[in-house]
Amino acid sequence: MQVAAVTEAYQGSEIVKMYPVCGQFGKDGESEDNTYARWSPSGSFELQITNPDLVGKIKPGQKFYIDFTEAE
Repeated sequence: MQVAAVTEAYQGSEIVKMYPVCGQFGKDGESEDNTYARWSPSGSFELQITNPDLVGKIKPGQKFYIDFTEAE
């Protein structure tokens, strides 16, 4: 997922919005971003961050792996 926007929220928190990535094609016609985008072509992820150690660290344009692990 790629960070599209980081906006200030209340009391020093931030809202981070991410969207699926799509990158430039490599020599073989693929890239990791395009492989991901093929199977997850659209969507969004939004998270409010209140941890003072993390606020200000995430910037637009950064890319992150989002891991979904089932909780009990």
